[in-house]
Amino acid sequence: MSTGVAAQPGRASATSDPGERPAVRTRPRYTGRRIGGIGVTVLTWVVVFLFFFPVLWMIFTSFKTEQAAAQFPPSFITHLSFDRYATVFQRGMGLYLANSAALSILSTVAVMALAIPAAYGLSVRRVGRWQDLLFFFISTKFMPVAASIIPVFLLLRVMGALDNLWALGVLYIGMNLPLAIWMMRSFFAEVPYAVVEAAQIDGASYSRELWRVSLPIVAPGAAAAALICFIFAWNEYFLVNLLTAVVARTTPPFLGSFVDGRGQFLAVLSAASTIAVLPVIIAGWVAQKRLVRGLAMGAVK
Repeated sequence: MSTGVAAQPGRASATSDPGERPAVRTRPRYTGRRIGGIGVTVLTWVVVFLFFFPVLWMIFTSFKTEQAAAQFPPSFITHLSFDRYATVFQRGMGLYLANSAALSILSTVAVMALAIPAAYGLSVRRVGRWQDLLFFFISTKFMPVAASIIPVFLLLRVMGALDNLWALGVLYIGMNLPLAIWMMRSFFAEVPYAVVEAAQIDGASYSRELWRVSLPIVAPGAAAAALICFIFAWNEYFLVNLLTAVVARTTPPFLGSFVDGRGQFLAVLSAASTIAVLPVIIAGWVAQKRLVRGLAMGAVK
């Protein structure tokens, strides 16, 4: 029969180590670093919301009536419908969207098909005087488009290529090709030369070395360059507004047609703008992971 006394809660047992201290629960302390991190997070979300709010308001306005859209101060409780989207397509937006999609996709494919081997020859398989070539490519971006629009207009008029999708596509290629070459060259510069040498030792041809060995390594960078070229082509307004009339008209000038002497059609314009930004948002969402990885290539060595 045990004669020992049971240890009471909060009192150390007689057989326990006298040097051992009972565990004491402490509340988490909010250090200055942790409070600063929370503050930065909150500030980041506030800034993101402020940048996204105009887009959110545009989408919300696209469901209003014209009277409710022009009301000031604005009302958040109003009748919403899809009538403005129907009006947009009744005005022929489908044709302009098709032109924008065809020009943006085809010009981006052509730009990447030309930029990839050119950038490879300026980074991995360097040609003679490659620095002069790089400067020449970037120098084509020095002159503003407005300074060259008159010669381009006269040239296209002589060739009978005004209001022509193919002529506009060639201009898009010339506009985006220097940017794509510079971007792809920086990505190809990150390819380990040991990989290229191994492919050469195995007897790989130049095309196989480029398309089957080096390009998969820089695929995220290629996706980033292609997406940026697609966005620039999709949003191009100046050239399209001056060199086209009806046949080759694209979406950006069509959006500007909603503002005329009779006033601003805010609800219909918001609906057309919402439709116009959807392809870019979808493309960015699909290529999100590759875009982030591509833009970060070369940042950390």
